[in-house]
Amino acid sequence: MQVLAVIAIILAIIVMAVALAIKSLVVICPPNQVAVVSGRSRILEDGRKVGYRVIKGGRTIRLPVVERVDFMDLNTIPIDVSVSNAYSKGAIPLDVQGVANIKVSSREGILENSVERFLGQDSMYIQQIAKENLEANLRGVLSTLTPEEVNEDRLKFAQTLIDEADDDIRTLGLELDVLKIQNVTDQVGYLEAVGRRRTAQVLTEARESEARQAADAEEAEARARTRSELARVHADLQIAEENNRLRVRNAELDATAVASEKEAVVAGEKAKVTAEQDLETARIELQKRRLEADVIEPARAAKEAAELRAKGDAAIIIADGDAQVDVLAKLTAQFKAAGSDAQQIFLLSMLPDLVAQITSTVEGIDVDKITVIDHGNGGGGGALPGIAAQMPSAVIAITEQIEAATGVNILSALDRSKTEPPVIEIDE
Repeated sequence: MQVLAVIAIILAIIVMAVALAIKSLVVICPPNQVAVVSGRSRILEDGRKVGYRVIKGGRTIRLPVVERVDFMDLNTIPIDVSVSNAYSKGAIPLDVQGVANIKVSSREGILENSVERFLGQDSMYIQQIAKENLEANLRGVLSTLTPEEVNEDRLKFAQTLIDEADDDIRTLGLELDVLKIQNVTDQVGYLEAVGRRRTAQVLTEARESEARQAADAEEAEARARTRSELARVHADLQIAEENNRLRVRNAELDATAVASEKEAVVAGEKAKVTAEQDLETARIELQKRRLEADVIEPARAAKEAAELRAKGDAAIIIADGDAQVDVLAKLTAQFKAAGSDAQQIFLLSMLPDLVAQITSTVEGIDVDKITVIDHGNGGGGGALPGIAAQMPSAVIAITEQIEAATGVNILSALDRSKTEPPVIEIDE
């Protein structure tokens, strides 16, 4: 166990030694610093050969013994810039106080200048160098400006100073962040005299301006009154013109309304007459249709029915005539075929019609019963033989009637028919 513990201690010591060695070899650069690793040569982008390399943020590994690491701060360095008895344009001595903020530049091409000039130096040294350069540039800029320009337009003065000092600051490897002019004075009272003169001038201009403004105000007031009167007169004129146009328009509207009212009345009467005409036309049409329905149509239907009945009756008559003609033709053919018996057949065929014609004369006589009263001697029943004795005379009377109606004596014809054949002439 003691051996294992010794081995563990030895391994722990080795691990710690390796960790410390690695830590000493790893260079970590924070964002507000730059790390300068020197000891090996390298060529810059502009072709210069240097013996260092610069790390801006991040980390790198240095070779032990061969390379060395130094750090430079990128923090802002405030500088109070002031010059005394610096002659401005016009040989007027001025005292100027200002403040500036500078820092070590981290831009490529400028950072190398800072490394070569300020590596290993503290911020006080950098501040002193930058202050001397800025004050020299401030004196140079003051010589190109008048006291009025320096005092009145300090932003322009500060911008001119920045433009003048920027190249020198960059050459040193620094960067000018801010430069502000705080105070500008002189020891001979020039600016005070200029101020009094400017004050007097301002007061004079103010009084003149007040007078001009008063005059302008009065003139403007007069013009305003004139414009007001003109506007009032113009408004009254416009009101009068508008009133006239209103009256004319009202008259036109009244005339239009009256005309429209009359037109409406005429249109109403016209519409009423038209409606009455349409109503009368509808009544006439209705009466016409009613007349057609009640009279004309029934008359037309009756006419058509009568025509149809007449046609039917005519057809029946024609058919009966045709049938009778056909029957007569057939009877004629039969009579011709019968020869000597034709007369007897003809008479016999006519006999029922003749008897019917004779008996039709007594059709209206309704005989309920016949009572035969015997008036013979002694009432011995001689009445019935008497009636029987009257039958031949009745038959003779009937034949006479037939002869009177037809011109044919049936008894003679029957008698002749026994001796000679009858002759019948029929006109076809």
